[in-house]
Amino acid sequence: MKKFILSLFASMLLTTALWAQTQTGNPVDAKVKFKQETIDFGKTKLNKPVSVDFEFTNTTKEPVIIETARASCGCTTPTWTKEPVLPGKKGKITASYSANSMGAQNKTVWVRLKGIDQDKELHLTGTVE
Repeated sequence: MKKFILSLFASMLLTTALWAQTQTGNPVDAKVKFKQETIDFGKTKLNKPVSVDFEFTNTTKEPVIIETARASCGCTTPTWTKEPVLPGKKGKITASYSANSMGAQNKTVWVRLKGIDQDKELHLTGTVE
């Protein structure tokens, strides 16, 4: 009986592990495809703002709406396509960084699509001299 229970437990553990591996990934990726998820703006001067565009394509058969985009700090401001992005069409999220701090920079913008309770991370990197 002990062998049976141990075998049953091992089978359940293996099944759970395999199922978990197939469930990885961000649900946003199932709806939109970003051209780049990390953009390096290169080098800029102190207090010389930079902006980058994170372009994406709607890969579904329904319109996609960006519910919100928020930044990791007050020095980065995201703006985004407000109207629904139709199937196969492109949209964008523009991240504007104030460049008010010297050195290497790594800023994050979190994007949330309507109907999905998980954010997609986008990264803006570069150096302020």
